Amino acid sequence: MGKKKKQQASDDLAGQAAGAIGGLAIVFGVLAAIKDKLGLSWPATVLLVVGVLVALGYGAWRLRSGIRRLLTGATEPAAALRQEPPAPSLDGEEMSAEEVPAHPELTAALRTAGVIGGEQVIRADQVRINSVQTGDLYDFLVPKGRTYEDVEKRLGTVAGMFGVTRLHMTMERSRDNERRVKLLKLHEPPFTRPFPAPTRQEIQTFAGVPFGHDVTGQLAGVPTFDKASLLVAGMTQMGKTTLVNGIITCLLIAYGDFELYLLDGKFCGLTRFEPIATRYESSDDPAVFWDMVRELNGRSDDRYAKITEAIRNRQPVPKFKPVFFIVDEAADFFASGATNEEKDQAKEIAKDTRQLVAKSLESGISTVLMTQRPSVNAIPVEVRDQFLYRMCLYVASAGTAKVALGDTYFETVAPINPVLLDSEIKGQAVLFANGRSTLIRGFDFEDKFIWDVVDEKVAQRMESLPEETPLRQAIELMRSKGVDFMTTPDMAPALGILEDDPVKRGKKLNELLGGPPAYKNSQGRGYRLDDLVAFAMSDS
Repeated sequence: MGKKKKQQASDDLAGQAAGAIGGLAIVFGVLAAIKDKLGLSWPATVLLVVGVLVALGYGAWRLRSGIRRLLTGATEPAAALRQEPPAPSLDGEEMSAEEVPAHPELTAALRTAGVIGGEQVIRADQVRINSVQTGDLYDFLVPKGRTYEDVEKRLGTVAGMFGVTRLHMTMERSRDNERRVKLLKLHEPPFTRPFPAPTRQEIQTFAGVPFGHDVTGQLAGVPTFDKASLLVAGMTQMGKTTLVNGIITCLLIAYGDFELYLLDGKFCGLTRFEPIATRYESSDDPAVFWDMVRELNGRSDDRYAKITEAIRNRQPVPKFKPVFFIVDEAADFFASGATNEEKDQAKEIAKDTRQLVAKSLESGISTVLMTQRPSVNAIPVEVRDQFLYRMCLYVASAGTAKVALGDTYFETVAPINPVLLDSEIKGQAVLFANGRSTLIRGFDFEDKFIWDVVDEKVAQRMESLPEETPLRQAIELMRSKGVDFMTTPDMAPALGILEDDPVKRGKKLNELLGGPPAYKNSQGRGYRLDDLVAFAMSDS
């Protein structure tokens, strides 16, 4: 057996040697043929052949690798999503790329949306997904070199990557880490199911003035109305008046003591708050609007004069009671007629309104204008540009939305297009305040709740009045008799004015009461209870 194996090995070696000699002969033959064909020297011929063989081998390897990636890429998506090495873990230790898997869904979505680079990933160990009542909450860190702003700027595109609309997606930033992002993806379109109206306690504990619910059911609004005004726009029957009724109710509950000037262009939209208003008008006459604007500008000038005097005397700047001027259907008051006189009046109204909105904020007078015609010419540009807070309900075009929210609105961070709102869900609005957009739905309080709030506020203000003043005595007299109006001849004797001359009697009574507005009807000249109450609660 040993001799046979040795003999077989010897034969194999001889065969391999013969094969090698034959191979070399073929190679030299091929080289000689190439040399003769191309007329090259032997060294040049050898280098040329070796280079060609190397190039062919490299091309075959590239082709094979490409086919292998094509065949395996569809079945192993997670393998391609690996963090670049080395990557720190949450506890600060260095981890290699193989040890840190990427979160497939978030990485793919944010890469495609352009939030992160093609080589960056969202680490799976830095992602938490929680199910909440309205959707799924993604809490994660973006890679180093990125911040929450990169996500916020492309929130609409990110929503599309999740297979939902921008309305389904909200984002919250962290207060302790610029890289931390919280994304809420709703299970269904926003406000598909209505949220219950907030309680008094919820309104009182809110940090500011709530305007409505956000898509999660939390209260949303503005931190303050100090030195700010609000423009509300949207097509007819979209719920503007109900929304603003809710805002006024929240102001009465949570904002403290203030005065209301109400101009009801719908004639009955703001009537619930007439008892609490310093001045209430139900009219669509531009002259009425203009008169109220000039009255408030006059009050503003008086307040600025007192501020100036205090500064000159090195005294503390006086604090004034806030005043809110709320106008429903404001566009009607800026419309100009065909005559030159009417056009001149419209220009003067716009000029005075701009002054009120722009220059009265420091004196504590804020304006809220509502319009159902948010067209370019509905409210003059010089007036619209002065509003710090803006709300837009459903509108039919992006151009109309720009009129309400500002010409550059869609260039802001994470804008929400009001055109996409569901017109069947009343009271939905895009709130744009302090550079941020929030989708809200206004509160729809029951009438009894609003009436109780108004009555309670009136009672509180009346209790704060000095009991011995003639004005308080006149109010108590009318209430004791159960009347809403009392003529001067009936009221004057009860307050100790026994003058026989009607003119002198009326003048003395008005001076005694402090100058409230008088009223004349079929019974004669006198005073309405609501006017006396409003005057008693007013403050310069």
